Amino acid sequence: MVYRTYDRTMRDYLLLKTGFFTSTTWWILLAVVYVIALVLICLRIIYDTRSNAKALAYLMLVIFVPVLGMFLYFSVGINHRKRKIFSNKSQLDAKMAKKLREEISRSSEHIFDKDNPALEANKELALMLIKDSMSPLTANNKVKILVNGELKFPDVLEAIRNAKNHIHMEYYIYEDDEVGCEIEELLIKKAKEGVDVRFIYDDFGSSTIRKKMVPRLKEGGVKVFPFYRVIFWAFANRLNYRNHRKIIVVDGNIGFVGGINVSNKYVNKETGGKKLFWRDTHMRIEGAGVLYLQYLFLCDWNFCSGDELKLEKHFFPKALDGPVKDGKIVQIAASGPDSEKPTILFALLQAIYLATDEILITTPYFIPGDSIVDALMVSAMGGVSVKLLVPGISDSVVVNAAARSYYDDLLAAGVEIYFYKKGFVHAKTMVTDRKTVMVGSANMDYRSFDLNFEVNAIVYDKEMGEELRKIFFDDLKDAEKVDPERWKNRRWNQQLWEKTARLVSPLM
Repeated sequence: MVYRTYDRTMRDYLLLKTGFFTSTTWWILLAVVYVIALVLICLRIIYDTRSNAKALAYLMLVIFVPVLGMFLYFSVGINHRKRKIFSNKSQLDAKMAKKLREEISRSSEHIFDKDNPALEANKELALMLIKDSMSPLTANNKVKILVNGELKFPDVLEAIRNAKNHIHMEYYIYEDDEVGCEIEELLIKKAKEGVDVRFIYDDFGSSTIRKKMVPRLKEGGVKVFPFYRVIFWAFANRLNYRNHRKIIVVDGNIGFVGGINVSNKYVNKETGGKKLFWRDTHMRIEGAGVLYLQYLFLCDWNFCSGDELKLEKHFFPKALDGPVKDGKIVQIAASGPDSEKPTILFALLQAIYLATDEILITTPYFIPGDSIVDALMVSAMGGVSVKLLVPGISDSVVVNAAARSYYDDLLAAGVEIYFYKKGFVHAKTMVTDRKTVMVGSANMDYRSFDLNFEVNAIVYDKEMGEELRKIFFDDLKDAEKVDPERWKNRRWNQQLWEKTARLVSPLM
């Protein structure tokens, strides 16, 4: 008996010395900790994620991709400081908005009283934007559609050259190239003339200007700040919540908004090389429609600079409802991580459901989710002509594949889909019933609806509707229409790849 006890004691001692017992215990403990962590992360995904599709995608990621899935979720799925950062920004916005609320309500009611068929047909859309984000209706505007960089940049340079009081700019992509340097030199020149020049650049999209151009601008008297600085590249959560807006406001009277960033690639020049043709759309607004763009800029500026610019008269020189002959009615839709609701998504849905005759959409990234797809299908099956222009040449294989997974249902419902073949179509536009125009920075994808700061301009006007409609049909001359039967019978492995890409599309 003594010998048996001794043998068992020696065996346990030897096992402990060899590390077998310690190793097994640690593995059990690690497994228990991992399961607890997995359960807690799954609960956080369910609690924090507004989109069901995105929540399911993250749950699949963390469950079926052990450890790495958790790392990816904490890297790109959430932002540890989102609540704190953007709640502070929202407080600043609300503080500024309080001063505008009364005037916005009064002026918008006055414009509704005017006889405008385009506005009357979209009254629900206009009211929704007023209620949701206090975006005012403005009637005294001159509007110009700018096709491609070769039309946009001369107008931008002229407006900056004539600035007298201030120049406000914010861009997702601003590059240190020929176009970027030409604008940079003019900004410095105006700053030295005594014009207040403020510039917000996205720290991810415009990373190439940090080291050289930003110091040059600061030295030249331009006030420059990055939007939500990317400090640790290893922690990709800071790559979420980017400022995808493209806004210029000059003297509170002239504004630019749309899809065109500041880069050589947006200008289609004959260089003798094989440069990809870049098809894009921007808008120039002169009048009170600029005031909400100014408001957005000031909120973004106060957030990223730490200043608190006041709503001073020289920032808002135009009356919201001042009389201008043949002025266009303009309203701005903006949203971002600081918004309580996905305002731009709601605006698109409302415009689609209000259309009774025709819907023309151009978008470079089409991962719309079920709500947009259902709205387009319902419209098409109800007799509305729905046409969708998307890239035939894409800059993202996975995004392109995910987008194509939606086409089967749309084609079956009667939606016409066209692949742009001349180059890459980057425009984000929509025309409904030849009288409602949307031009902006927002793509039709999860990122634009949920993660990025975006801004779209809406014009309620038959003349502008006809103009953008003509541009759309001109683009169709360089596009190939998708044949529903051929599309339905494409290879099974291609369909499998597209459906797989769609599964992960909420994570893009």
